[in-house]
Amino acid sequence: MNDIERIERRLKLHDVRVLLSVVQTGSMHKAAERLGTSQPAISRAIADLEHALGVRLLDRSSSGVEPTPYGHALMKRGLAVFDELRQGVKDIEFLTDPTSGELRIGCSEYAAGGPVLAVIDRLTRKHPRMVFEVVTGPVLDLYRDLTERRIELVITRMVGFADQDNMVVENLFDDDIIAVAAKQNPWTRRRRLDLAELVNEPWTLPAHDTGIGAFAIEAFRARGLEPPRATVVTYSVHMRDKLLATGRFLTMLSSYTLMLPGRHPSLRALPVALANARGTIAITTLGNRMLSPLAELFIKTTRAVVKPLVKGR
Repeated sequence: MNDIERIERRLKLHDVRVLLSVVQTGSMHKAAERLGTSQPAISRAIADLEHALGVRLLDRSSSGVEPTPYGHALMKRGLAVFDELRQGVKDIEFLTDPTSGELRIGCSEYAAGGPVLAVIDRLTRKHPRMVFEVVTGPVLDLYRDLTERRIELVITRMVGFADQDNMVVENLFDDDIIAVAAKQNPWTRRRRLDLAELVNEPWTLPAHDTGIGAFAIEAFRARGLEPPRATVVTYSVHMRDKLLATGRFLTMLSSYTLMLPGRHPSLRALPVALANARGTIAITTLGNRMLSPLAELFIKTTRAVVKPLVKGR
């Protein structure tokens, strides 16, 4: 008997789904409501799983249920199984109608308003029925979402992270972080600036747990300067742009945000050197996960969109 046959004899896909629902909802009763069945049927499915595997999968208490280490192990693989089945259905839908499809993408706010926006615009002009779910946030949160299969790919500035061995990373282009201001800001008229001159200016920056937020702090410290106290700390690119438009505020951005056609014509890069400003913008996917056809098309289109940025370096 081979491994697949052993698994088929011991596990039922429905029972694994029940386990996932119980843990996600926190109780047998809520899982029964979600799955449209009875609580005894839920309890029986969990008992069958535990009997088949010979281990306890859930710890039960008055406050609900929690997975044991054995339950966590099965859930992790179970999520991957259901994700692959879901992707298989989407692949079939895409093959029967290549003009449609759905893709979940993770990216930084800056990438969302830059290359990701440009790629989605190009694809949806040709295929208006395509659907894209774009998740933005701190880079490490995006990598966690990728590992847990909530998104299919990540486009962002590369940072070091624990699960890199399980990832496939494709470098797109090298990029510099730059200090910018609106064109009416007096600092844009200078031909040369020292970073020390900008310490007491009003800044708007993302939080320090983002790539650019952390970089901004290190850029000042690398010059022996105390980092400025940002007047406004926000993840919101919309708020940042509104603040910059007043002509008072400074910020730091990836330089590609000023290079893409039609992006931020009112902003100017400030002539100030920033230490260790160069980084790599990359696409990251899971190494053990087959990409959907739409993800492959998205990556192919991304390469074409960023080609002028690569040539410009």
